[in-house]
Amino acid sequence: TDETSGSLFSYVDLEARIPARHPLRKVRQVVNEALASLDGEFAALYTDFGRPSIPPERLIRASLIQILFSIRSERQLMEQMQYNLLFRWFVGLGIDDVVWVPTVFTKNRDRLLTTEMSRKVMAAILAHREVAPLLSDDHFSVDGTLVKAWASMKSFQPKADDTPPDDDPGSPPGPDTAIEEPDQPTEPEAAPMHRDHRQNRNAEVDFRGEKRSNATHASTTDPDARLYKKSPGTGAMLCFIGHALMENRNGLIVQGDLTQADGHAERRAALDMIHRHSPGSTRRLTLGADKAFDAAEFVADLRQACVTPHVAQKSRYSAIDGRTTRHEGYALSIKHRKRIEEAFGWAKTVGGMAQTVYRGVERVRSRFILTMAANNLARLPRLLAA
Repeated sequence: TDETSGSLFSYVDLEARIPARHPLRKVRQVVNEALASLDGEFAALYTDFGRPSIPPERLIRASLIQILFSIRSERQLMEQMQYNLLFRWFVGLGIDDVVWVPTVFTKNRDRLLTTEMSRKVMAAILAHREVAPLLSDDHFSVDGTLVKAWASMKSFQPKADDTPPDDDPGSPPGPDTAIEEPDQPTEPEAAPMHRDHRQNRNAEVDFRGEKRSNATHASTTDPDARLYKKSPGTGAMLCFIGHALMENRNGLIVQGDLTQADGHAERRAALDMIHRHSPGSTRRLTLGADKAFDAAEFVADLRQACVTPHVAQKSRYSAIDGRTTRHEGYALSIKHRKRIEEAFGWAKTVGGMAQTVYRGVERVRSRFILTMAANNLARLPRLLAA
């Protein structure tokens, strides 16, 4: 018979329940040693008063698990940590430890996991003794990708300078709104059937013929989002631009950033990331990029920073000439730069960055950088085993 009986005690260690060759074992080792190097940074985040908070190390490991396993919300993450022993083992919770309340986790995440902390976590992982030999110090690639904002096109409304915005025709009346009562007949023959004439809050909107731009309109849901499209023939959407700097040896992301959507944002972010990664470098570096970076001012800035611009040439008015393209390294950079699309594809299909669930450029930026760090971690077991 199929009989089940609950057991009061378990004598199997949580460590023994994880397979010895599970790829998360190597990831957990790297993450724990990287976080241990940030003890000084975490010590400043602890306080001696108030209620107990979530340790930053556990919060970061829980956020990495959410990205690696495509968990769509923090509420679902807390639910799965109730019964998933693999998640508990990776985060550092025992079998009997209480899982955090989702709202407490969210509040601590906003307070602790800032952009600066995400960058320090990525740098600590890359500086690990087993990861550092995998990186190239001389050859890099850069690119950007659109990250759809958590805002609908209906929220893209005209900016209100002095006049209050018009009420949504589908919204219910406010508390101070006077409702005009219809005239009642003196002697009705029969009581009419009650009909609800209130419009749906998600009413249909026709934008045909209406001119909308970021200069005159803004999203009421996420004011930091911008209406933008990156390529011709595609529709514009409310989005941000995520940027990544990749080393060309193994295709690991060494720098990440996210900015508001702008036609010059990619080139500005590329200069910021290369200066942040190699500040004041006098060693000749190379930077591969696509045709969107083929601009005379950008190429001149790279050469002034002792960086050789291995940028794909435009068909007309290219700033890259034969002095750069005649070298064999130029063809290699053009070949390897395309690998950065693999990181963007992983971030959107697995890491949940196809459309962010956060609002505000600061929150989305910190999450994007942590997602790039998680992409590196996902590739480490295979790279270190090779």
